[in-house]
Amino acid sequence: MPAIHASEALSRFTVLDLTRVRSGPTCVRQLADWGANVIKVELPEALEAGNQLGGARSGSDFQNLHRNKRAMTLNLKDRDGVALFKKLVQTADVIVENFRPDVKQRLGIDYETLAKDNPGLVYASISGFGQDGPYAKRP
Repeated sequence: MPAIHASEALSRFTVLDLTRVRSGPTCVRQLADWGANVIKVELPEALEAGNQLGGARSGSDFQNLHRNKRAMTLNLKDRDGVALFKKLVQTADVIVENFRPDVKQRLGIDYETLAKDNPGLVYASISGFGQDGPYAKRP
């Protein structure tokens, strides 16, 4: 049996990356480093209004956190942006997001909604204060 290089180990998987700042991007970077086809979905720069969470896209920290990923911009607050995202989800294996817990339901991109079209989907949620409890809605 031929040896598999670490950068090829996950090459058969497609991961949609909806993460920002630190914990989520670090998690997904590992999947990208191991060869997963990672598509980072970003908010269009014009909508960030100078408030780029995680730093400027051209900055070294951002570049390190998102290495080995492809990227696209989608406005998930727009119906058309969500529709395009749902098309990507149909052939994805994994989604990783680190929104506040209420955001995914509000956008209509929560696991229950997306798994209707892709029942094998693995959906990972990372939040600073848990998915429920008294501090769950804190950013």
